[in-house]
Amino acid sequence: HVDAGPYEGLAKEDLPAQLCAFTHGVMQAWAGHRPGYYDLVHSHYWLSGHVGWLAAQRWGAPLVHAMHTMAKVKNANLADGDTPEPAARVIGETQIVAASDRLIANTAEEADELVRHYAADPAKVAVVHPGVNLDRFRPFPKGAEPGPGERTDARAAARARLGLPQDALIPLFAGRIQPLKAPDILLRAVAVLLDERPELRSRILVPVVGGPSGSGLAKPEGLQKLAARLGIADVVCFRPPVGQEQLADWFRAASVLVMPSYSESFGLVAIEAQAAGTPVLAAAVGGLPVAVRDGHTGRLVEGHDPAAYARVLRDFADNPELVPRMGDAAARHAQSFGWDSAAAATADVYTAAIHAHRRRVPSHHG
Repeated sequence: HVDAGPYEGLAKEDLPAQLCAFTHGVMQAWAGHRPGYYDLVHSHYWLSGHVGWLAAQRWGAPLVHAMHTMAKVKNANLADGDTPEPAARVIGETQIVAASDRLIANTAEEADELVRHYAADPAKVAVVHPGVNLDRFRPFPKGAEPGPGERTDARAAARARLGLPQDALIPLFAGRIQPLKAPDILLRAVAVLLDERPELRSRILVPVVGGPSGSGLAKPEGLQKLAARLGIADVVCFRPPVGQEQLADWFRAASVLVMPSYSESFGLVAIEAQAAGTPVLAAAVGGLPVAVRDGHTGRLVEGHDPAAYARVLRDFADNPELVPRMGDAAARHAQSFGWDSAAAATADVYTAAIHAHRRRVPSHHG
């Protein structure tokens, strides 16, 4: 663990100023080891990429980098009210792409974006789907699985634990509350749905689980005010961020997880919800078309028109069998996104990076 900068109170915009302290901490940690101690550097996100680049050069080790999100892609898909990523980040990302021995992309689309926007060498880009903890995100919590011959509904059990109504349609938003994640689209969709079908009001509940982040910090109450303006404050409940165990229960309890994001490099939340046996309604952006099998484990929507999301929610309300059917398919689909497969694929990238680096930099030891 490397300390860098103050412990709290830093906005995202303040982070680049801490890179010097971060680099110093990394170099201090290394100073206690013999030369050649580290075989490889794996950096995540462009800020760590800069420190990783310097460390890899200093140690004569290969650099593997995972972008997670990219400034040029985010700036091309900005939500209203979102601040564009600064030019310094674009330059920084371009430098890291050029310096890396291998780049890990979450999806084939992200690999294409690295090549198209940042002139990455396609031979250096590997696609590794991120993994989720399938032990934690599962239809029943560990120890609560039904015994042989018992029939227990995982969704009903989770609703009972959380004190939620058993027969309600529960479209859940879980994540950072900021324009990029578009929780407002879900609220607007629910307002459209209730305008068309007022009788649904008595059996719909919309939990929003998460805290304001990024540009959402400027208006932390914005979503509550929107719910009131739309006349749906009575069916929306706001909950602060929760730990992973309880988050898994929220996923189990929901009828559908709604992810109307403007940009999403992969959308791990979609896999976590599906692993818990819950279908996903998501925008067809970034990695979400890989995470969600449209029509099987959930539904994908082109664009961000609340009416389009309302139509899908109406389908779920009118066809109660859709939730368990898609939920079962979702739980099966999520099994291929476990940590084991992500780790094995990442280890393959490490091996390729080390071999490529050795070919480029002949060893001085033999």
